[in-house]
Amino acid sequence: MAEIRVGGLSPWTVRLLSLVAGAAAAFAHPPWGFLPGLAGYALLLWLLGLGGAHRPLRSVFLTGWLAGCAYFLVCVWWIAEPFEVDAANQGWMAPFAVAAMTMGLALFWGCAAVAFRMVTSGDRRSGSIARVMVFAGVFGAAEWLRGHVFTGFPWDLVGESWRAGSAPSQTAAVVGAYGLTWITLAISSAPAVVHDGSRGRLTVVAAIGALFAIFVFGAARLGGAPTGVGGAPVVRVVQADVKQESKYDPAIFSSIVARYVRLTARRVSPRPDIVVWPEGAIPAAMGDYLAPGTWTLEAIEAALSPGQVLILGGYRIANGDASPPVIFNSLVVLRRNTRGIALEGLYDKYRLVPFGEFLPFDALAARLGIKTLVHVGDGFTPGPPPRPLSLPGLQTFQPLICYEAMYPGLAQSGARAAGVRASWIVNISNDAWFGSTSGPWQSLNMAGYRAIEEGLPMVRATPTGVSAIVDAFGRIAPRARLGQGAFGVIDAPLPPALTATPFSRTGDLPFAAMLLLSLLAAAPWRWARS
Repeated sequence: MAEIRVGGLSPWTVRLLSLVAGAAAAFAHPPWGFLPGLAGYALLLWLLGLGGAHRPLRSVFLTGWLAGCAYFLVCVWWIAEPFEVDAANQGWMAPFAVAAMTMGLALFWGCAAVAFRMVTSGDRRSGSIARVMVFAGVFGAAEWLRGHVFTGFPWDLVGESWRAGSAPSQTAAVVGAYGLTWITLAISSAPAVVHDGSRGRLTVVAAIGALFAIFVFGAARLGGAPTGVGGAPVVRVVQADVKQESKYDPAIFSSIVARYVRLTARRVSPRPDIVVWPEGAIPAAMGDYLAPGTWTLEAIEAALSPGQVLILGGYRIANGDASPPVIFNSLVVLRRNTRGIALEGLYDKYRLVPFGEFLPFDALAARLGIKTLVHVGDGFTPGPPPRPLSLPGLQTFQPLICYEAMYPGLAQSGARAAGVRASWIVNISNDAWFGSTSGPWQSLNMAGYRAIEEGLPMVRATPTGVSAIVDAFGRIAPRARLGQGAFGVIDAPLPPALTATPFSRTGDLPFAAMLLLSLLAAAPWRWARS
Protein backbone atom coordinates (compact mmCIF):
# COMPACT_ATOMS: atom_id res chain seq x y z
CA MET A 1 0.00 0.00 0.00
CA ALA A 2 1.36 3.41 -0.99
CA GLU A 3 2.40 5.66 1.89
CA ILE A 4 0.45 8.89 2.40
CA ARG A 5 2.23 12.14 1.55
CA VAL A 6 2.81 14.55 4.43
CA GLY A 7 2.13 18.19 3.70
CA GLY A 8 2.90 17.64 0.04
CA LEU A 9 6.19 15.86 0.76
CA SER A 10 6.88 12.19 0.31
CA PRO A 11 7.33 10.22 3.56
CA TRP A 12 10.98 9.54 2.75
CA THR A 13 11.64 13.25 2.25
CA VAL A 14 10.16 13.97 5.68
CA ARG A 15 12.31 11.24 7.24
CA LEU A 16 15.45 12.56 5.58
CA LEU A 17 14.71 16.11 6.71
CA SER A 18 14.11 14.81 10.25
CA LEU A 19 17.58 13.30 10.27
CA VAL A 20 19.04 16.54 8.91
CA ALA A 21 17.30 18.54 11.66
CA GLY A 22 18.68 16.38 14.45
CA ALA A 23 22.21 16.20 13.04
CA ALA A 24 22.37 19.96 12.46
CA ALA A 25 21.31 20.65 16.06
CA ALA A 26 23.93 18.23 17.38
CA PHE A 27 26.78 19.88 15.48
CA ALA A 28 26.03 23.15 17.29
CA HIS A 29 27.60 21.59 20.40
CA PRO A 30 31.31 21.92 21.13
CA PRO A 31 33.77 20.78 19.95
CA TRP A 32 32.16 21.46 16.56
CA GLY A 33 30.46 24.70 17.59
CA PHE A 34 28.46 25.08 14.36
CA LEU A 35 25.86 27.42 15.84
CA PRO A 36 23.85 27.80 12.59
CA GLY A 37 22.98 24.16 13.24
CA LEU A 38 20.55 25.40 15.89
CA ALA A 39 18.23 26.08 12.96
CA GLY A 40 17.65 22.33 13.06
CA TYR A 41 15.06 22.98 15.77
CA ALA A 42 13.18 25.32 13.44
CA LEU A 43 13.22 22.61 10.78
CA LEU A 44 11.92 20.08 13.30
CA LEU A 45 9.08 22.39 14.39
CA TRP A 46 8.14 22.95 10.75
CA LEU A 47 8.15 19.20 10.06
CA LEU A 48 5.92 18.52 13.05
CA GLY A 49 3.39 21.02 11.69
CA LEU A 50 3.08 19.25 8.33
CA GLY A 51 -0.09 17.36 7.60
CA GLY A 52 -2.31 19.16 10.11
CA ALA A 53 -4.77 17.34 12.31
CA HIS A 54 -5.14 14.40 9.89
CA ARG A 55 -1.52 13.25 10.22
CA PRO A 56 -1.22 9.92 12.09
CA LEU A 57 0.51 10.03 15.45
CA ARG A 58 2.92 7.26 14.40
CA SER A 59 4.19 9.54 11.63
CA VAL A 60 4.66 12.40 14.10
CA PHE A 61 6.50 10.10 16.51
CA LEU A 62 8.78 8.89 13.72
CA THR A 63 9.70 12.48 12.83
CA GLY A 64 10.75 13.29 16.40
CA TRP A 65 12.43 9.91 16.91
CA LEU A 66 14.50 10.14 13.73
CA ALA A 67 15.61 13.67 14.63
CA GLY A 68 16.61 12.33 18.05
CA CYS A 69 18.48 9.40 16.50
CA ALA A 70 20.60 11.76 14.39
CA TYR A 71 21.17 14.12 17.32
CA PHE A 72 22.28 11.44 19.75
CA LEU A 73 24.34 9.54 17.19
CA VAL A 74 26.46 12.66 16.69
CA CYS A 75 26.60 13.36 20.43
CA VAL A 76 27.32 9.89 21.85
CA TRP A 77 29.04 7.90 19.10
CA TRP A 78 32.16 7.89 21.33
CA ILE A 79 30.60 5.20 23.54
CA ALA A 80 31.99 2.72 21.01
CA GLU A 81 35.51 3.60 22.18
CA PRO A 82 35.46 1.78 25.56
CA PHE A 83 34.68 -1.47 23.78
CA GLU A 84 37.86 -1.05 21.73
CA VAL A 85 40.03 -1.13 24.86
CA ASP A 86 39.53 -4.90 24.87
CA ALA A 87 38.71 -5.16 21.18
CA ALA A 88 39.35 -8.88 20.93
CA ASN A 89 36.59 -9.72 23.40
CA GLN A 90 34.28 -6.71 23.35
CA GLY A 91 34.87 -4.88 20.07
CA TRP A 92 31.99 -6.67 18.38
CA MET A 93 29.55 -5.07 20.86
CA ALA A 94 30.47 -1.48 19.93
CA PRO A 95 27.99 -0.93 17.06
CA PHE A 96 25.18 -2.54 19.05
CA ALA A 97 25.91 -0.32 22.07
CA VAL A 98 25.90 2.83 19.94
CA ALA A 99 22.67 1.79 18.19
CA ALA A 100 20.92 0.91 21.46
CA MET A 101 21.98 4.13 23.17
CA THR A 102 21.05 6.30 20.19
CA MET A 103 17.64 4.75 19.57
CA GLY A 104 16.83 4.59 23.28
CA LEU A 105 17.58 8.26 23.97
CA ALA A 106 15.68 9.23 20.81
CA LEU A 107 12.50 7.86 22.39
CA PHE A 108 12.36 11.00 24.55
CA TRP A 109 12.24 13.16 21.41
CA GLY A 110 9.70 10.89 19.74
CA CYS A 111 7.39 11.15 22.74
CA ALA A 112 7.91 14.93 22.85
CA ALA A 113 6.84 15.13 19.20
CA VAL A 114 3.65 13.19 19.98
CA ALA A 115 2.95 15.43 22.99
CA PHE A 116 3.35 18.51 20.79
CA ARG A 117 0.97 17.09 18.19
CA MET A 118 -1.63 16.07 20.79
CA VAL A 119 -1.61 19.53 22.36
CA THR A 120 -1.73 21.53 19.13
CA SER A 121 -3.72 19.03 17.02
CA GLY A 122 -1.86 20.40 14.02
CA ASP A 123 -3.89 23.60 14.34
CA ARG A 124 -2.04 26.85 13.60
CA ARG A 125 -4.91 29.21 14.40
CA SER A 126 -3.93 29.81 18.01
CA GLY A 127 -0.81 31.80 17.24
CA SER A 128 2.82 31.45 16.29
CA ILE A 129 4.22 32.43 19.68
CA ALA A 130 2.10 29.77 21.35
CA ARG A 131 3.40 27.02 19.03
CA VAL A 132 6.99 28.02 19.72
CA MET A 133 6.41 28.05 23.46
CA VAL A 134 4.67 24.68 23.41
CA PHE A 135 7.52 23.25 21.32
CA ALA A 136 10.08 24.58 23.80
CA GLY A 137 8.03 23.21 26.69
CA VAL A 138 7.54 19.64 25.47
CA PHE A 139 11.10 19.19 24.22
CA GLY A 140 12.52 20.97 27.29
CA ALA A 141 10.52 18.60 29.50
CA ALA A 142 11.81 15.66 27.46
CA GLU A 143 15.39 16.81 28.10
CA TRP A 144 14.66 17.08 31.83
CA LEU A 145 13.23 13.57 31.85
CA ARG A 146 16.27 12.30 29.95
CA GLY A 147 18.40 13.71 32.74
CA HIS A 148 16.42 12.04 35.52
CA VAL A 149 14.77 8.76 34.40
CA PHE A 150 16.69 5.66 35.61
CA THR A 151 19.40 7.90 37.21
CA GLY A 152 19.41 10.01 34.03
CA PHE A 153 21.83 10.68 31.20
CA PRO A 154 21.92 14.48 30.66
CA TRP A 155 24.75 14.39 28.11
CA ASP A 156 24.78 17.42 25.77
CA LEU A 157 21.56 19.05 26.89
CA VAL A 158 20.17 21.42 24.27
CA GLY A 159 21.00 24.41 26.48
CA GLU A 160 24.66 23.36 26.54
CA SER A 161 25.03 23.99 22.81
CA TRP A 162 26.71 27.30 23.66
CA ARG A 163 30.40 27.02 24.52
CA ALA A 164 30.86 27.23 28.29
CA GLY A 165 32.38 30.59 29.12
CA SER A 166 30.72 32.35 26.18
CA ALA A 167 28.26 35.19 26.68
CA PRO A 168 25.08 33.11 26.09
CA SER A 169 26.26 30.41 28.50
CA GLN A 170 26.18 32.90 31.39
CA THR A 171 22.38 32.69 31.44
CA ALA A 172 22.85 29.30 33.14
CA ALA A 173 23.91 31.18 36.28
CA VAL A 174 20.31 32.37 36.54
CA VAL A 175 18.16 29.58 35.07
CA GLY A 176 20.50 26.56 34.92
CA ALA A 177 21.16 24.30 31.96
CA TYR A 178 17.52 23.16 31.77
CA GLY A 179 16.23 26.71 31.75
CA LEU A 180 18.74 27.60 29.07
CA THR A 181 17.49 24.56 27.16
CA TRP A 182 13.96 26.02 27.08
CA ILE A 183 15.29 29.43 25.99
CA THR A 184 17.50 27.89 23.28
CA LEU A 185 14.63 25.82 21.91
CA ALA A 186 12.27 28.81 21.83
CA ILE A 187 14.79 31.10 20.10
CA SER A 188 16.05 28.48 17.64
CA SER A 189 12.64 27.17 16.58
CA ALA A 190 11.07 30.61 15.97
CA PRO A 191 12.10 30.89 12.27
CA ALA A 192 9.71 28.02 11.54
CA VAL A 193 6.72 30.39 11.96
CA VAL A 194 8.06 33.32 9.94
CA HIS A 195 5.49 32.75 7.17
CA ASP A 196 2.51 32.80 9.56
CA GLY A 197 1.71 36.40 8.77
CA SER A 198 2.23 39.30 11.15
CA ARG A 199 2.16 37.08 14.24
CA GLY A 200 4.85 34.88 12.79
CA ARG A 201 7.07 37.84 11.99
CA LEU A 202 6.48 39.23 15.47
CA THR A 203 7.54 35.89 16.94
CA VAL A 204 10.81 35.94 15.00
CA VAL A 205 11.48 39.53 16.09
CA ALA A 206 10.85 38.50 19.71
CA ALA A 207 13.28 35.59 19.32
CA ILE A 208 15.95 37.90 17.90
CA GLY A 209 15.37 40.25 20.84
CA ALA A 210 15.75 37.36 23.30
CA LEU A 211 18.95 36.23 21.61
CA PHE A 212 20.31 39.77 21.80
CA ALA A 213 19.32 39.93 25.48
CA ILE A 214 21.22 36.80 26.52
CA PHE A 215 24.30 38.02 24.64
CA VAL A 216 24.13 41.42 26.34
CA PHE A 217 23.53 39.87 29.76
CA GLY A 218 26.43 37.48 29.31
CA ALA A 219 28.79 40.17 28.07
CA ALA A 220 27.90 42.39 31.05
CA ARG A 221 28.42 39.53 33.47
CA LEU A 222 31.80 38.65 31.98
CA GLY A 223 32.77 42.32 31.99
CA GLY A 224 32.33 42.45 35.74
CA ALA A 225 34.50 39.41 36.42
CA PRO A 226 36.95 39.83 39.32
CA THR A 227 40.62 39.77 38.33
CA GLY A 228 42.47 39.46 41.62
CA VAL A 229 43.59 36.05 42.91
CA GLY A 230 45.89 37.26 45.71
CA GLY A 231 46.31 34.74 48.50
CA ALA A 232 44.64 31.96 46.51
CA PRO A 233 46.19 28.49 46.81
CA VAL A 234 48.28 27.31 43.88
CA VAL A 235 46.89 24.16 42.28
CA ARG A 236 48.78 21.63 40.18
CA VAL A 237 46.79 19.37 37.84
CA VAL A 238 48.73 16.27 36.78
CA GLN A 239 48.03 14.67 33.39
CA ALA A 240 50.31 11.67 32.84
CA ASP A 241 48.86 10.61 29.44
CA VAL A 242 48.25 6.99 30.43
CA LYS A 243 46.06 5.23 27.86
CA GLN A 244 43.28 3.03 29.21
CA GLU A 245 44.57 -0.16 27.59
CA SER A 246 47.95 0.40 29.28
CA LYS A 247 46.41 0.04 32.72
CA TYR A 248 45.77 -3.66 32.18
CA ASP A 249 49.43 -4.53 31.58
CA PRO A 250 51.09 -5.43 34.93
CA ALA A 251 54.51 -5.06 33.32
CA ILE A 252 54.17 -1.27 33.09
CA PHE A 253 52.51 -0.66 36.46
CA SER A 254 55.70 0.78 37.95
CA SER A 255 56.17 3.11 34.98
CA ILE A 256 52.62 4.48 35.45
CA VAL A 257 53.36 5.25 39.08
CA ALA A 258 56.67 6.84 38.04
CA ARG A 259 54.95 9.16 35.54
CA TYR A 260 52.59 10.56 38.18
CA VAL A 261 55.33 10.81 40.81
CA ARG A 262 57.73 12.59 38.45
CA LEU A 263 55.16 15.19 37.44
CA THR A 264 54.09 15.69 41.06
CA ALA A 265 57.68 16.28 42.18
CA ARG A 266 58.45 18.83 39.44
CA ARG A 267 59.78 21.96 41.17
CA VAL A 268 58.38 25.41 40.44
CA SER A 269 58.04 28.65 42.34
CA PRO A 270 55.68 29.20 44.01
CA ARG A 271 55.30 25.61 45.13
CA PRO A 272 51.80 24.18 44.52
CA ASP A 273 49.69 23.88 47.65
CA ILE A 274 47.35 21.27 46.15
CA VAL A 275 48.11 18.52 43.62
CA VAL A 276 45.23 16.81 41.79
CA TRP A 277 45.49 13.42 40.06
CA PRO A 278 42.63 12.05 37.91
CA GLU A 279 40.13 9.29 38.54
CA GLY A 280 41.73 5.85 38.37
CA ALA A 281 45.24 7.29 38.18
CA ILE A 282 46.92 4.19 39.62
CA PRO A 283 45.47 0.90 38.25
CA ALA A 284 45.18 -0.90 41.57
CA ALA A 285 43.04 -0.88 44.68
CA MET A 286 43.81 2.08 46.95
CA GLY A 287 44.27 -0.24 49.89
CA ASP A 288 47.14 -1.90 48.02
CA TYR A 289 49.21 1.01 46.73
CA LEU A 290 48.54 3.29 49.74
CA ALA A 291 49.28 0.59 52.31
CA PRO A 292 52.02 1.45 54.87
CA GLY A 293 55.44 0.12 53.91
CA THR A 294 54.70 -0.24 50.18
CA TRP A 295 57.11 1.22 47.65
CA THR A 296 54.22 3.04 45.98
CA LEU A 297 53.29 4.96 49.13
CA GLU A 298 56.95 5.78 49.75
CA ALA A 299 57.31 7.09 46.17
CA ILE A 300 54.22 9.30 46.52
CA GLU A 301 55.41 10.58 49.89
CA ALA A 302 58.82 11.47 48.45
CA ALA A 303 57.20 13.42 45.61
CA LEU A 304 55.24 15.64 48.01
CA SER A 305 56.65 18.44 50.12
CA PRO A 306 55.62 18.87 53.76
CA GLY A 307 52.22 20.56 53.91
CA GLN A 308 51.22 19.67 50.34
CA VAL A 309 47.82 18.10 49.72
CA LEU A 310 47.20 15.38 47.12
CA ILE A 311 43.70 14.71 45.77
CA LEU A 312 43.36 11.54 43.69
CA GLY A 313 40.80 9.03 42.54
CA GLY A 314 40.70 5.24 42.50
CA TYR A 315 38.72 2.26 43.62
CA ARG A 316 38.68 0.96 47.16
CA ILE A 317 37.39 -2.28 48.62
CA ALA A 318 35.48 -1.52 51.81
CA ASN A 319 34.97 -5.00 53.24
CA GLY A 320 38.39 -6.61 52.76
CA ASP A 321 38.22 -10.24 51.65
CA ALA A 322 34.46 -10.62 52.16
CA SER A 323 32.32 -11.98 49.34
CA PRO A 324 30.80 -10.33 47.46
CA PRO A 325 33.17 -7.36 47.81
CA VAL A 326 31.82 -3.85 48.37
CA ILE A 327 33.75 -1.62 45.97
CA PHE A 328 33.57 2.16 45.77
CA ASN A 329 34.85 4.55 43.12
CA SER A 330 36.44 7.04 45.47
CA LEU A 331 38.24 10.34 45.82
CA VAL A 332 40.71 10.66 48.69
CA VAL A 333 42.55 13.64 50.15
CA LEU A 334 46.08 12.99 51.45
CA ARG A 335 48.35 15.44 53.26
CA ARG A 336 52.11 15.13 53.62
CA ASN A 337 53.20 15.95 57.15
CA THR A 338 56.34 15.44 59.18
CA ARG A 339 55.40 11.85 59.95
CA GLY A 340 54.45 10.81 56.42
CA ILE A 341 51.10 10.86 54.61
CA ALA A 342 47.77 11.20 56.40
CA LEU A 343 44.28 10.55 55.02
CA GLU A 344 42.20 13.68 55.56
CA GLY A 345 39.14 13.28 53.35
CA LEU A 346 37.11 10.67 51.47
CA TYR A 347 34.25 10.81 48.98
CA ASP A 348 32.57 7.80 47.33
CA LYS A 349 30.99 8.36 43.94
CA TYR A 350 27.22 8.76 44.13
CA ARG A 351 26.13 8.81 40.47
CA LEU A 352 27.43 5.65 38.85
CA VAL A 353 27.59 5.05 35.09
CA PRO A 354 24.90 2.58 33.97
CA PHE A 355 26.36 -0.48 32.18
CA GLY A 356 29.85 0.82 33.02
CA GLU A 357 29.99 0.93 36.82
CA PHE A 358 26.76 -0.87 37.62
CA LEU A 359 24.15 -2.87 35.77
CA PRO A 360 20.53 -1.64 36.02
CA PHE A 361 18.03 -4.34 37.06
CA ASP A 362 20.98 -6.47 38.19
CA ALA A 363 19.03 -9.59 39.23
CA LEU A 364 17.04 -9.74 35.99
CA ALA A 365 20.17 -9.14 33.91
CA ALA A 366 21.94 -12.02 35.66
CA ARG A 367 19.07 -14.42 34.89
CA LEU A 368 19.03 -13.34 31.24
CA GLY A 369 22.80 -13.68 30.87
CA ILE A 370 23.27 -9.98 30.09
CA LYS A 371 25.44 -9.45 33.16
CA THR A 372 28.08 -11.81 31.83
CA LEU A 373 27.77 -10.35 28.35
CA VAL A 374 28.67 -6.79 29.33
CA HIS A 375 31.40 -7.83 31.83
CA VAL A 376 30.20 -5.51 34.59
CA GLY A 377 30.50 -8.15 37.32
CA ASP A 378 29.21 -7.00 40.68
CA GLY A 379 30.12 -3.40 39.82
CA PHE A 380 30.54 -0.48 42.19
CA THR A 381 28.41 0.48 45.16
CA PRO A 382 27.12 4.08 45.16
CA GLY A 383 28.14 6.31 48.02
CA PRO A 384 25.90 8.82 49.82
CA PRO A 385 24.82 12.02 48.02
CA PRO A 386 27.77 14.38 47.58
CA ARG A 387 28.58 16.99 50.19
CA PRO A 388 31.38 19.55 50.33
CA LEU A 389 34.57 18.43 52.05
CA SER A 390 35.75 20.82 54.75
CA LEU A 391 39.37 20.12 55.67
CA PRO A 392 41.78 21.96 58.00
CA GLY A 393 43.85 24.54 56.12
CA LEU A 394 42.10 23.81 52.83
CA GLN A 395 39.24 25.75 51.24
CA THR A 396 36.01 23.74 51.29
CA PHE A 397 35.50 21.99 47.95
CA GLN A 398 32.78 19.93 46.29
CA PRO A 399 34.04 16.64 44.83
CA LEU A 400 32.48 15.33 41.62
CA ILE A 401 33.80 12.14 40.02
CA CYS A 402 33.72 11.74 36.23
CA TYR A 403 30.26 12.00 34.76
CA GLU A 404 28.74 13.43 37.94
CA ALA A 405 29.75 16.79 36.42
CA MET A 406 26.98 16.28 33.82
CA TYR A 407 24.24 16.74 36.39
CA PRO A 408 22.90 20.28 36.94
CA GLY A 409 22.23 20.96 40.59
CA LEU A 410 24.19 18.01 42.04
CA ALA A 411 26.73 20.30 43.72
CA GLN A 412 23.89 22.56 44.82
CA SER A 413 22.05 19.70 46.54
CA GLY A 414 25.24 18.78 48.40
CA ALA A 415 25.68 22.32 49.69
CA ARG A 416 22.08 22.44 50.89
CA ALA A 417 22.36 19.10 52.66
CA ALA A 418 25.57 20.11 54.42
CA GLY A 419 24.58 23.72 55.08
CA VAL A 420 27.98 24.77 53.71
CA ARG A 421 28.76 26.33 50.34
CA ALA A 422 31.97 25.13 48.73
CA SER A 423 34.66 27.53 47.49
CA TRP A 424 35.57 25.39 44.46
CA ILE A 425 34.75 22.16 42.65
CA VAL A 426 37.11 19.23 42.03
CA ASN A 427 36.14 17.05 39.08
CA ILE A 428 38.39 14.04 38.59
CA SER A 429 37.58 11.97 35.52
CA ASN A 430 38.90 9.02 33.53
CA ASP A 431 38.41 10.35 30.02
CA ALA A 432 40.98 7.83 28.76
CA TRP A 433 37.93 5.63 28.08
CA PHE A 434 36.90 8.09 25.34
CA GLY A 435 40.13 7.79 23.35
CA SER A 436 40.80 10.50 20.78
CA THR A 437 37.13 11.27 20.17
CA SER A 438 34.87 14.26 20.72
CA GLY A 439 33.85 12.83 24.12
CA PRO A 440 36.51 14.54 26.29
CA TRP A 441 35.78 17.96 24.73
CA GLN A 442 32.05 17.53 25.25
CA SER A 443 32.67 16.43 28.83
CA LEU A 444 34.81 19.52 29.46
CA ASN A 445 32.09 21.81 28.08
CA MET A 446 29.40 20.28 30.29
CA ALA A 447 31.64 20.52 33.35
CA GLY A 448 32.10 24.22 32.61
CA TYR A 449 28.34 24.69 32.98
CA ARG A 450 28.48 23.39 36.55
CA ALA A 451 31.02 26.13 37.32
CA ILE A 452 28.73 28.75 35.79
CA GLU A 453 25.62 27.49 37.58
CA GLU A 454 27.28 27.47 40.99
CA GLY A 455 29.56 30.49 40.52
CA LEU A 456 32.52 28.35 41.59
CA PRO A 457 35.86 27.62 39.92
CA MET A 458 36.51 24.01 38.92
CA VAL A 459 39.72 21.98 38.82
CA ARG A 460 39.38 19.13 36.37
CA ALA A 461 41.95 16.32 36.11
CA THR A 462 41.96 13.53 33.50
CA PRO A 463 44.68 10.99 32.56
CA THR A 464 44.76 11.75 28.82
CA GLY A 465 42.96 15.10 28.46
CA VAL A 466 41.22 17.38 28.55
CA SER A 467 42.40 18.64 31.96
CA ALA A 468 41.75 22.26 32.89
CA ILE A 469 41.30 24.88 35.57
CA VAL A 470 37.96 26.58 34.89
CA ASP A 471 36.94 29.87 36.44
CA ALA A 472 33.52 30.62 37.92
CA PHE A 473 32.32 31.90 34.51
CA GLY A 474 33.18 28.65 32.72
CA ARG A 475 36.26 30.15 31.06
CA ILE A 476 39.68 28.52 30.72
CA ALA A 477 42.85 30.59 30.58
CA PRO A 478 45.18 29.78 27.63
CA ARG A 479 47.76 28.08 29.86
CA ALA A 480 45.24 26.39 32.13
CA ARG A 481 44.38 23.50 29.82
CA LEU A 482 46.10 20.29 28.69
CA GLY A 483 44.65 18.82 25.50
CA GLN A 484 44.29 15.20 24.46
CA GLY A 485 47.51 13.23 24.48
CA ALA A 486 49.46 15.88 26.44
CA PHE A 487 51.93 14.91 29.18
CA GLY A 488 52.50 17.58 31.80
CA VAL A 489 51.04 19.71 34.55
CA ILE A 490 48.96 22.85 34.98
CA ASP A 491 50.18 25.17 37.72
CA ALA A 492 47.91 28.12 38.47
CA PRO A 493 46.32 30.00 41.37
CA LEU A 494 42.79 28.86 42.10
CA PRO A 495 40.36 31.36 40.50
CA PRO A 496 38.07 33.19 42.94
CA ALA A 497 34.56 32.07 43.77
CA LEU A 498 31.62 34.38 43.17
CA THR A 499 28.73 35.13 45.47
CA ALA A 500 25.94 32.58 45.29
CA THR A 501 24.27 32.64 41.88
CA PRO A 502 20.49 32.85 41.42
CA PHE A 503 20.52 29.24 40.20
CA SER A 504 22.39 28.06 43.31
CA ARG A 505 19.56 29.58 45.38
CA THR A 506 16.49 28.62 43.35
CA GLY A 507 17.56 25.55 41.39
CA ASP A 508 15.16 24.59 38.61
CA LEU A 509 12.32 26.86 39.75
CA PRO A 510 12.87 29.21 36.74
CA PHE A 511 12.70 26.20 34.44
CA ALA A 512 9.46 25.10 36.11
CA ALA A 513 8.07 28.60 35.50
CA MET A 514 9.00 28.29 31.81
CA LEU A 515 7.18 24.96 31.60
CA LEU A 516 4.16 26.67 33.17
CA LEU A 517 4.30 29.34 30.46
CA SER A 518 4.29 26.58 27.85
CA LEU A 519 1.30 25.00 29.55
CA LEU A 520 -0.56 28.30 29.50
CA ALA A 521 0.35 28.73 25.83
CA ALA A 522 -1.33 25.39 25.16
CA ALA A 523 -4.60 26.57 26.74
CA PRO A 524 -6.12 28.01 23.52
CA TRP A 525 -6.06 24.60 21.86
CA ARG A 526 -7.60 22.98 24.94
CA TRP A 527 -10.37 25.60 25.00
CA ALA A 528 -10.98 25.20 21.29
CA ARG A 529 -11.43 21.43 21.66
CA SER A 530 -13.75 21.99 24.62
